[in-house]
Amino acid sequence: MLTVLFVEDELDLAQIVSDSLQTRNFNIWHFSNGQDALGAFLRKKPDIVLLDIMMPQMDGFTLAQRIREYDSSIPIIFLTARTQTIDVIRGFEIGANDYIKKPFSIEELIARINAQLKNNQLHGVQRFILIGQYTLDTVHHTLKFGEKITHLSFRESELLKLLYDNRLQGINRRKILTQLWNEDSFFTGRSLDVFVSRLRKHLIDDPSLKIINIRGVGYQLVV
Repeated sequence: MLTVLFVEDELDLAQIVSDSLQTRNFNIWHFSNGQDALGAFLRKKPDIVLLDIMMPQMDGFTLAQRIREYDSSIPIIFLTARTQTIDVIRGFEIGANDYIKKPFSIEELIARINAQLKNNQLHGVQRFILIGQYTLDTVHHTLKFGEKITHLSFRESELLKLLYDNRLQGINRRKILTQLWNEDSFFTGRSLDVFVSRLRKHLIDDPSLKIINIRGVGYQLVV
């Protein structure tokens, strides 16, 4: 039985979601604040994490950030009414795998949970990747150039790895959005451009590396 760490301070909603997931054979650990949830996570790792953002003691953004310090691969899904672009981008930068707007249907939630669990099983973690004169640490999300170490956001690290994996032929924008952001309507192509721009700045010390635009298609990392 798969275990879901579910953090939500709206008790009526929490009860409905918990009961629905339990009927589908999920084991639910429900907490109403981030501090207690973090303690439970550190004691025993769940299979997936569902988080509200606005919570007492520790908000969802902070909790997700703390979880990512200990585990870079566990799926994290935000369930929240905060859907402004700045909140969505911040959630993905911290390391969220998905972002669901309240109110939502249980069927949609189950589908997204199953998609994240399947994706997590299919993709093993290769920790160190040599990219030109850089070394990408996909676990700690750092980029090393000589003695210089740059700390990347979780999503920057995932995007750079995806570009590297597709360096020979390039990768289209839709595939990037699908693999990293589940093609979520909250996350736009313009926001993707922001992440690419940041990666270009991070790679500036090695002039042989370039992230080029493929017109009408997407991006290619030239090594």
